[in-house]
Amino acid sequence: MPKTSSAKKALRQNLRRRAKNLERQKKFKVTVKQLEKLIVEGKKEEASRSLSQAYKTTDKLVKVGFLNENKARRVKSRLAKKCAAMK
Repeated sequence: MPKTSSAKKALRQNLRRRAKNLERQKKFKVTVKQLEKLIVEGKKEEASRSLSQAYKTTDKLVKVGFLNENKARRVKSRLAKKCAAMK
């Protein structure tokens, strides 16, 4: 356990950040998997709506620094290709 007050504060900050990052990671994975499930099922309209939601989620995660911008572009591109191939 930390002894100094600054180390105690750093521990508190790390715990808060870890919780928030785990939440962000879960939201990202759930959004992408939900879209991929809709694509496999062949639901075009729901998939297009879910695609815009996936775009929104990835853009927000880039904005807060959770995702690298290039990774977000790559993920969005692959999801869009899958949606386009479905039509």
